[in-house]
Amino acid sequence: MSIEKVKNAQADLIKLRELTGAGMMDCQKALKEAKGDIKQAQDVLRRRGLDIAKKKSMREAKQGQIVSYIHAGGKLGVLVEINCESDFVARNETFQVLAKNIAMQIAAAHPLYVSSGDIPEQDLAREKAQFAEEVKSKPPAVQEKIIQGKLEKRFEEICLLNQKYIKEDSRTVQDYLSETIAKLGENIIIRRFVRFEVGGTSL
Repeated sequence: MSIEKVKNAQADLIKLRELTGAGMMDCQKALKEAKGDIKQAQDVLRRRGLDIAKKKSMREAKQGQIVSYIHAGGKLGVLVEINCESDFVARNETFQVLAKNIAMQIAAAHPLYVSSGDIPEQDLAREKAQFAEEVKSKPPAVQEKIIQGKLEKRFEEICLLNQKYIKEDSRTVQDYLSETIAKLGENIIIRRFVRFEVGGTSL
């Protein structure tokens, strides 16, 4: 390999690390699998993060922190509880940055639930009924697919984990959380949150 190619490969490695926060070895493996394509390498790391998160999701997470965020002017505030497996990780800078970013996400994007699984059954049924009414003139064969698509779009609006991450809208909050789980090696759960706005109601 020429000196120029070596320099380019090193630059790509550094760039991928900056974009994802993943370890150098993981970035190197991802770039190799993606044949040097940075975008594909990001997808590789994202998939690995999701796989690791799934494996760790059954592990108990009883430590963590309650983090606050007050928007400039003091008109908007958020409290969010994020759990992990150990106090050591709860004090880790990466975990604390995650918690602060999640609080900012809640302030900016105004989710109503952590995940779609938290939506009350009657509310979900009402949403489905409304969408079914909207597509009743469509062929029966495609109605269910359209309804599912509309539900997923709704989840992106009201469910924190489904939302586009405000600091990088090419990934979701779930992607960001999964990548952090892979990085820290512990199960991390966004347990609950409350959002306050002057003149409004808390959620």
